[in-house]
Amino acid sequence: MKVLIADKFEQSGLDALKAAGCDVVYQPDLKDDTLASAIRDTAADVLIVRSTSVTGAMLEEGALSLVVRAGAGYNTIDVVAASKRGIYVSNCPGKNAIAVAELAFALLLAADRRVPDNVADLRAGKWNKKEYSKARGVFGRTIGLLGYGNIGQEMAKRAHAFGMPVLVWSRRFATGREDPKAEPIPITVAASPQELAERCDILSVHLALNAETKGLVNASVLDKLKPGSLFINTARAEVVDYAALEKVAREKNVHLALDVFATEPATATGEFKDAIASLQNVYGTHHIGASTDQAQEAIAAETVRIVATYKNSGKVPNVVNLAKKTPGTHMLVVRHRDRPGVLAHVFDKLRDEGLNVQETENIIFEGAQAAVARINLDGEPSGALLKTIYRGNSDILDLHVVAL
Repeated sequence: MKVLIADKFEQSGLDALKAAGCDVVYQPDLKDDTLASAIRDTAADVLIVRSTSVTGAMLEEGALSLVVRAGAGYNTIDVVAASKRGIYVSNCPGKNAIAVAELAFALLLAADRRVPDNVADLRAGKWNKKEYSKARGVFGRTIGLLGYGNIGQEMAKRAHAFGMPVLVWSRRFATGREDPKAEPIPITVAASPQELAERCDILSVHLALNAETKGLVNASVLDKLKPGSLFINTARAEVVDYAALEKVAREKNVHLALDVFATEPATATGEFKDAIASLQNVYGTHHIGASTDQAQEAIAAETVRIVATYKNSGKVPNVVNLAKKTPGTHMLVVRHRDRPGVLAHVFDKLRDEGLNVQETENIIFEGAQAAVARINLDGEPSGALLKTIYRGNSDILDLHVVAL
């Protein structure tokens, strides 16, 4: 199996992929046209990327069957185009959760104690203990977590250890899918993002970017923040309305601690201009939330696991683009002798009636003499078709239809 790696990747991961029997092509500086050409020229089966964009046009170029995002978010990959071509897209959820939570909490403490300003004055030869002795402290202050996935839960652990009440809004609780009382860290659930912003002293965003969350943190949420409160975003810039965020920073003295910005350079280094970063009540880092050695090693190991599992079994861990529900309306269950041509006969007859197979599995009984095929169809097979299938092959023992 040929694996093309188009971003920086840990040496431990490279070694492990080779040990798993993969033919590894490591070209970490590929992007745009050069990436499209490499996909075509290498005829790679698997593409591994971190932040590099993978477009639909690129997916048309070669023979890819799997794209792995060596990280959590996969908004830089054209998942819709991949699905149309039957290309798996997988990611590494949770492997950078601790690293992102550590940075978010570092920003929280830095903002409370104005650590960057302290350092800047010391480097400039200024001593100002009188000014920098002014700090609220974080004990007893309520932290609001917008999103409660892997990163949000790591934040809750740290906030709880610092004696901070934890207030949460998450769809998992809003829909009733999960009980907040079952969580290991004591939390209180807010009814809406707006209520969360209104009740907390520190609001930290931990939402994955998707169609439902894009722009979710808008003026209706940000306007509820208390004057002088702290807003942290180490998630994605696209989930926040940055114009509305700049407005509350200017008008309500809401302090901001940001690892992501609306206008980031496309490359790892470059000129950066963003009006919000120039405000005195804004601290920022360079989109480095997941960038610790520990996180990158964990992501590399998970990426190797995904590729090796796919190579050895055809199954893809953490796949994100399989249909949760297919258009199948009926299941045809066929009990048959395990002999060649049985399923080919069944599929031929289904095709003749214009029925499309959505999903299928064939389960073998002990001894490999008989099997049961479960075939999900996009319509109900007629009684006449069932008779034709049954009578047309003597190895079919029984069949029936189940409405889905």
